[in-house]
Amino acid sequence: MQSDRDELIERTARQVSPPRFAAVWRHIKRDRQLLLLFLPCIVFYVLFRYGPLYGILIAFKDYSVYEGIWHSDWVGLKHFRRFFDSPDFWLLFKNTLLLGFFTLVWAFPFPIVFAVLLNEVRQLRFKKIVQTFSYLPAFLSVVVVSSMIIDFLSPTHGLVNQALTAMGMDGIYFVAAPEWFRTIYVSSEIWQYMGYEAIIYLAAIASIDPTLYEAARVDGAKRFQMIRYITLPSIMPTILILFVIKSGSMFRIGYEKVLLLYSPMTYDVADVFSTYVYRKGLLDTNYSYAAAVGLFESIIALIMLTLTNILTTKAGGRGLW
Repeated sequence: MQSDRDELIERTARQVSPPRFAAVWRHIKRDRQLLLLFLPCIVFYVLFRYGPLYGILIAFKDYSVYEGIWHSDWVGLKHFRRFFDSPDFWLLFKNTLLLGFFTLVWAFPFPIVFAVLLNEVRQLRFKKIVQTFSYLPAFLSVVVVSSMIIDFLSPTHGLVNQALTAMGMDGIYFVAAPEWFRTIYVSSEIWQYMGYEAIIYLAAIASIDPTLYEAARVDGAKRFQMIRYITLPSIMPTILILFVIKSGSMFRIGYEKVLLLYSPMTYDVADVFSTYVYRKGLLDTNYSYAAAVGLFESIIALIMLTLTNILTTKAGGRGLW
């Protein structure tokens, strides 16, 4: 009796609920305009992100341009073992880790602080001017930014050294000093992307219910207290998600700025995985070895992203998945 009733309920549910394909098609038809807007993004990732993934095969082959990817000889983990046995491995690992860690520790909080402080400005015109000038550097190319840094820190006509000389101090050749490279790199990252990344936090702050601030103001809360107990907790999910993303890219340091700023005198502190891949792959035409190093870097970045996501979720926050 019970089984007959369950079968009747299941049959009725199948009749009432539309087929799965029909439901999916209905959702596609309903959101067709949004999907059309999203289509260029999908095409971009398919063509330039997922499509070239087959090239990873050359990391396990002795790749020859004349024989092609499929006809080159398989060598297994030969290039990985060669890289791990190389004296450059630990130097690259240390430099990449330290440069990424310092960038995360110093550059990540600045947009949050800047967005919170900018939100407290009551002069709307002044607020717009500051915000506009703050995110303009993000639209400059890495070449322009690096050239500006080199000019500002020039030992002969740089503004920084001129200021030091005016104060009776000796000039410093910053770009050629190994102890200054990481400071220069992290500072340039803060200056270039602080205003641009603050837009996300300003959008999150704008979504906070204004009645919370009104209630806190009635209770006698000061500005700092409202920031501490309302603003920061409200944007914490956004902060955690961006922290997970930033942590995952800690090992994915772009080669452009490092390549433009470093010199043989700063190799010991500036050479990272991406610049090593550039030299070995494009300059030395050792494509298989460079692909193995790049794949190792991507695996480490994936591990960092996964661990950070797990820790953030366990801490009560919101992860990417």
